[in-house]
Amino acid sequence: MTKKLNPGTLCVQAGWTPKNGEPRVLPIYQSTTFKYDSSEEMARLFVLEESGFFYTRLLKSWTDAVAAKIAALEGGVGAVLTSSGQAANFYAMHNLCEAGDHLVCATAIYGGTFNLFGVTMKKMGIDCTFVDADASEEEISRAFRPNTKALFGETISNPGIQVLDIEKFARIAHSHGVPLIVDNTFATPINCRPFEWGADIVTHSTTKYMDGHAVSLGGAIVDSGRFDWDAYADRFPGLTKPDASYHGLTYTKAFGKMAYITKINAQLMRDLGSTQSPQNAFLLNLGLETLHLRVPQHCRNAQTVAEYLERHPRVAWVHYCGLKSSKYYELAQKYLPNGACGVIAFGLKGTREDAVHFMDSLRMICIVTHVADARTCVLHPASHTHRQLSDEQLREAGIAPDLIRLSVGIEDVEDILDDIRQALDKL
Repeated sequence: MTKKLNPGTLCVQAGWTPKNGEPRVLPIYQSTTFKYDSSEEMARLFVLEESGFFYTRLLKSWTDAVAAKIAALEGGVGAVLTSSGQAANFYAMHNLCEAGDHLVCATAIYGGTFNLFGVTMKKMGIDCTFVDADASEEEISRAFRPNTKALFGETISNPGIQVLDIEKFARIAHSHGVPLIVDNTFATPINCRPFEWGADIVTHSTTKYMDGHAVSLGGAIVDSGRFDWDAYADRFPGLTKPDASYHGLTYTKAFGKMAYITKINAQLMRDLGSTQSPQNAFLLNLGLETLHLRVPQHCRNAQTVAEYLERHPRVAWVHYCGLKSSKYYELAQKYLPNGACGVIAFGLKGTREDAVHFMDSLRMICIVTHVADARTCVLHPASHTHRQLSDEQLREAGIAPDLIRLSVGIEDVEDILDDIRQALDKL
């Protein structure tokens, strides 16, 4: 029996297993096309009778290895890489939903995803009901309709740092015969593996901790392979009924547990084409090799900074689930016992102008439209990443107007504290 490898080893070794004489490091296949000796071979690839690489929009030799590494880390049966985290969430949902369908989603999610589900997909005829993730199971269940196709939430919300009760959400989803999709970007599989708590599909913005250096844009979708699509065949015809665009092929019959991922690759990538570039996949793989080392350092630093902010007289409030004062501390101990993430949300005593003055006074810590990489950075979501949301939508998403999002990096924590201290002293 093959020994089950630990996450740290999977980060370094999974996905790419070189054969004799092949490169030790995952190569970059900088080619859009692949040569075959016969027309018949190519034909079998296009009707999914055989697996192989033939055009990069459809199947991607370089990204498959990186996707396999992420699938191994999450404990899934398969994965696919996308061009961005937004593309990952769109594909994950659109693989199940079509015009006339409905989904249920936690309000406490990234602003871009909130807009994607609540505005853009609505224009495509797919409706979304947002629910308070902290509400009772009965209240959340009332949001479901006969045409509901999925329930969605974030392990740790961006930027509110709320912790999702994954088991509760899984019970709700499965009681209504739909899968639970969880965005695991902030926690990463180093700190939480949602499949172990009942989730069915996991998404990531690999642009964040997985890359870890702010150099490559990307996303990932991982399938647990556990949701029984055929048990709800009428609800998920795209997976359980013949696909006319592939000569009547039925994904669940042809591919079993790989049906969901195969459909994304064969159908959505074919028609929409949000593929990850070979260079970005290569850089992502390099980031993944140190993920198990970086994430604990992010968490240690963030815990120290959060405790400092909580004690500071100029700080009005701090949201970090590693603090015992946090509303989500007990949930974090359950789902994230080894640490949560490096992101802290806090507010200052005073006005929005005070928050701006604080950020402008930082020296080492930079104001950037990014989060979750090696360098400490700061952002005012209401003014920046979530600017497209109304005040009402901001409140629904758990984002206060004074919320400052601090993404704590892996620098020496004393230097991070010194920069925060001198900026607060200027208020």
